Amino acid sequence: MDKIKEVYSSFSVNDLAEAKRFYGEVLGLKVEDGKYGLILHMVGGGTVFIYPKENHEPATFTILNIEVDDLEAALNELNKNSVNLEHYEGMDQDEKGIVRGKISGHGPDLGWFKDPAGNVIAIRSY
Repeated sequence: MDKIKEVYSSFSVNDLAEAKRFYGEVLGLKVEDGKYGLILHMVGGGTVFIYPKENHEPATFTILNIEVDDLEAALNELNKNSVNLEHYEGMDQDEKGIVRGKISGHGPDLGWFKDPAGNVIAIRSY
C-alpha cells in the first residue's frame, strides 16, 4: 500500500442539521461543516465524517464510545436534553440503564443511548 495520507471513520444520519446540533450542543463536541457533510473532532485527536443519507438506517452497533469521569453527572446532563439510556434485553442494567461493571470488577460502568438518527453511542466511566 502506498503512503497513507489520512485515516478516519464515518457514519450516516438522516438530518445533518439535527446531527450538528446534537453532537455540538448536546454532547459538546467540536463539529464543523465539511464539503459533503460534518466533521466531528474527537477529544484526543482524529475526526469522524458524518454524512447525510436519504435512505439512512441506524447502525445496530456502537458507532462512538464516550469516556467520562463521572457517569452519573454526564447522564444527568444528557437527561436534561431528553437523552436517556437504552435498555437491552439480556443485559444486566439497573433502572437507569447502566451496566455496573466497577462494583463487580468486570470493567467500566456503561450505558448506551441513541443520536437523533438512531445510531448507538456508548458512554462509560472507569
